[in-house]
Amino acid sequence: MALSNDEKPALDTASRASDLEKDPDMKVAVGFEDPDEGLSEEERAKIDRKLLWKLDLRLVPWLSLLYLVSFLDRTNIGNAKIVGLQKDLGMTNAQYNASLTIFFVSYSVFEPLTNVLLKRLRPSIFIPLIMMAWGICMTCMGLVKNYAGLMAVRWFLGLSEAGLFPGVGYFLSCWYKRSEFGVRMAIFFSAAALAGSFGGLLAAAIAKMDGVGGKPGWSWIFILEGLVTFLIGIASFWCVYDFPDQAKFLSDVDRKRVLRRLALDQQSSAEHEEFKMDYFWASVKDWKTYTGAIIYMGADGSLYAFSLFVPTIISELVSLVLGLVTICYSSIHAQLLSVPPYAAAAVLTVAVGFIADRTRQRGLCNICVSFLGMIGFSMLLGCKSAGGRYAGTFLGAMGIYPAIANTISWASNNTEGVYKRGVSLGFIIGWGNLNGIVSSNIYRDNDKPTYYPGHGVVLGYLVLFLFGGSVVQYFLLRRENAKRRRGERDQSIEGLTPNQIELLGDKRPDFIYTL
Repeated sequence: MALSNDEKPALDTASRASDLEKDPDMKVAVGFEDPDEGLSEEERAKIDRKLLWKLDLRLVPWLSLLYLVSFLDRTNIGNAKIVGLQKDLGMTNAQYNASLTIFFVSYSVFEPLTNVLLKRLRPSIFIPLIMMAWGICMTCMGLVKNYAGLMAVRWFLGLSEAGLFPGVGYFLSCWYKRSEFGVRMAIFFSAAALAGSFGGLLAAAIAKMDGVGGKPGWSWIFILEGLVTFLIGIASFWCVYDFPDQAKFLSDVDRKRVLRRLALDQQSSAEHEEFKMDYFWASVKDWKTYTGAIIYMGADGSLYAFSLFVPTIISELVSLVLGLVTICYSSIHAQLLSVPPYAAAAVLTVAVGFIADRTRQRGLCNICVSFLGMIGFSMLLGCKSAGGRYAGTFLGAMGIYPAIANTISWASNNTEGVYKRGVSLGFIIGWGNLNGIVSSNIYRDNDKPTYYPGHGVVLGYLVLFLFGGSVVQYFLLRRENAKRRRGERDQSIEGLTPNQIELLGDKRPDFIYTL
C-alpha cells in the first residue's frame, strides 16, 4: 500500500521506538509547542530540573500526608481492640473479624469506578470530598454503641477511602515521565510504613483519655483521628491540584513544558479526553490488567496479613527479652520494637523506586524483593524463637512494601490513555484489596502461637502471585517488545492516520513496554 508523506513518519514505528529509547528528549513531532526552542541542551536540562523540583514540592508531600492519614484510619481499629473496643461492644472474635472484612468489600468493589470520577470531577474536588467523608465516618466510629453500628460505619469508611490510593497513583502518573514515576510513587506509599511505625504509639497516647466526656479510650482514638482527617480534607481544597492542563500553580509556559515532556515520553494521559465505554472495554480486554491484578494481590494480600500479625510477634519478643509474663508486658516497648521493621521497609521502598526508575527493570525489582518476603515468612513458619520471628518480620516487611509501589508503577508505565489507565489501576488495586478479606480471616486465635495456616497462606501468596506473576509478566512484556522492535506489529496501523495511531495508546507498535 502506498503511503503519503504524512503517514510515513507515523508508520516508521520500529525506528521511532529505537530513537526514543536512545534519546528521550529528541525533537519528535508530538503536537505540542516547544517553549524552549533554540536553547542549548544544558539550558534545557537546567529548566527541566527546576520544573521537576517545583512539581515534587507541590504534589508529593501533601499527597503522602493524605495516604499516611488514610492508612492510620483504616488500621486503628486494631489499636482500639487492644484498649477495649471488642469487649465494650460485646463482640465475638468472629464478629470482630467481620468488621475488618466488610471494609475490604466496599473498598474493593468501588475502586474501579473512582478514577473515572476523579477525572470527571477533578482531583482538587474529588480528593478533598472523599477525605471529608471518611473523616465523618471515622468520627462516627467513636460514637457506635453496638456491633451493627460498627459494621455500618466500616462499610461506608471503605467506600469513602476507595478513591485515594488508585486515584493518587493515576494522578501522579499523569504528571511524571515513566522513568520518574516510580520513586515518587514509592515515597507516597512509604507513608503507609510510617503510619505503621508510630500509629500504635499515637493510639496509646490517645487511649489515656479513657473516661473523658464519659467515653472510653478507644472511642477517642476514632473521634480525634476522624476530626483531624476532616480538617485535612478541608485544607486539601487548596493543597491538591488538578491535572497538568488545568493546574493553576503552573504558568502557561510551564504547563506547555509538562505536557510536551510527557508526550516525548509517549504519554497522553494528561490531555483532555471524554469518557467512552471503549476505554473501559480496552482495559477489560488487556491481558496486562489481569497479570497486574495477580501480581498486586500477591503483594497486597500479604501486606494486610502482615499488618494484622506483627503485634503478636512483637509482644512475644517483648515477653522474651524483658522476661515478663504476657499479661503485663510493656505495650510501649512493643510499639517501639515495631518501628524498625516498618522503617526498614520504608527505606527499601524508596530505594527500589529509585533503582527501578533508573534501570527501567521493574519486573526484576519485584522478583528480587519477593525473595526477601518469601525468606521472611519461611522464618516465621520455621523459627521457634521470638528473635528469629522478629528477624522474619524485617524480611517480610522489606519483601512486601516495596512491591506494592513498584507494581503500581509498573502497571502505570505500561497502560496508556487517560481513562484506560484509570480503569486498569482501579481493577488492579481493587482486586488486590479484595484479598484483604482473606488476610483478615487467616490468623485465628486457636492457631496461636505458631499461626502455621496464616503464615502458609501468605507464603503461598508471595510465591504464586507476587513472584510467579512478576516472572510471567516480565517475559511476556519482553517478548512483545521484541516483536515491536522487529516491526511485527506494524500491520496493525496500516491505513490509519497519525492521530488515529496516537489514540491506540499502549497498543501502538512504537510503544515500548517497561520491563
